[in-house]
Amino acid sequence: MQKRILFGFGLALALLVSPQLNAQTKKRKKMEKELKTTVQQFYDALSTAPADGSAAQIANWMKTDWNSTPRPAGGAGLEGFVKTLHMFHGMIPDLKWDVKEMLVSGNKVIVRSEASGTPNSPEGFFFGVPTKGEKSFSIQTIDIHTVENGKLVKAYHCEDWATAIQQVSNQ
Repeated sequence: MQKRILFGFGLALALLVSPQLNAQTKKRKKMEKELKTTVQQFYDALSTAPADGSAAQIANWMKTDWNSTPRPAGGAGLEGFVKTLHMFHGMIPDLKWDVKEMLVSGNKVIVRSEASGTPNSPEGFFFGVPTKGEKSFSIQTIDIHTVENGKLVKAYHCEDWATAIQQVSNQ
């Protein structure tokens, strides 16, 4: 008899709690999807040569005072990010950044991706190494993005540029 009462109580409790847990799960999944969508725009921008108006478009998903560690070659903030895009696409016209995995923890998105391309700058150099636009590279990258109010506010990133240089080196 006690087992039936306990079973009945457990079943009633599960029926009461289940809709709340289901609603929380749906809310969490929706938030994760929104965060991933915001962060994906970063990689789409990295994979697309910037055009007039790029800064205005990027401002839809990146704060003007975006903080990146290490600091991008083009400088700090959204403006520095756009300058970095111009620099990278001038040096690597076919640059692609392919997201392999995204993990969400709170308002942080951890991304494992692969950057690839064929350096072919007008100057003939890739990070100081002479190139002729004949060899491509493919490297792994890891980034941790912080998103607040639908915009990127901070990033920590690590790219294996030493391997890229080795892969395209003519030596």
